[in-house]
Amino acid sequence: MDLGLKGKVVAITGGSEGIGRATALRFAMEGANVAILARRAEPLGKTAGEIEALGTQVLAMTGDATTDMKRFIDATVERFGRVDVLVNNAGGSGQLAFDKVDDKGWREDMEVKLFAPIEGVRCVVPHMKKQGGGSIIMLTMSAAATPGANQVPTVVSRSAGAALAKALSKELGPFNIRVNVACVGKIKTPQQERSAKRLGRTVEEHFAAQAKTVPLGRMGEPADLANAIAFLASSAASYITGTCLNVDGGTSGVL
Repeated sequence: MDLGLKGKVVAITGGSEGIGRATALRFAMEGANVAILARRAEPLGKTAGEIEALGTQVLAMTGDATTDMKRFIDATVERFGRVDVLVNNAGGSGQLAFDKVDDKGWREDMEVKLFAPIEGVRCVVPHMKKQGGGSIIMLTMSAAATPGANQVPTVVSRSAGAALAKALSKELGPFNIRVNVACVGKIKTPQQERSAKRLGRTVEEHFAAQAKTVPLGRMGEPADLANAIAFLASSAASYITGTCLNVDGGTSGVL
């Protein structure tokens, strides 16, 4: 299926590894030009090289989504002349008991998972309105729809991001700007690998334990998310906005 993404310009935060890297490569495979923002120069440069090897153009910028969104979007527009898709991917999924999170932890989590996406939207919308439309995709976690114990602050900030997307879909729809959410389940990412180390498990042991809680019986690959994100941004999803798409192997408890 032709997703109609050839020649489009896609800006991705947290684009150097894991889901962000897979998403950047997926768009590049479709012929889109890609701008990626990440804090660490080494993996950023490696991913940029992989994108270029696929025959598309790339802008790789070292920076932090909490402070550098305007600089990132401005540079993307300066390089490519437009921005068709924004993927707000930056942010981890730290989950703790309420009494283990201090004010600093709450603020830092909200900065990267809510206020950075807000700034990203604020920066891209004028360009999207001018060019006649665009697509904005937020990443959240499927657990954000059914928050449980020991999951703050991330379920709070992620739930807020989903609510923001829904509100924006109503407000920006008349400008042909679609806003959707990809709801992430248990995915094989470097973050999960670091979790395994903290728990004293091998990566294989950790992935096997996580897979037992997934109805499909396996953890997802970063490419599973990337495929869903590319679909939401594509012409094939041109009548889809304000939607949360669960990419979680069936773990979500809600429709």
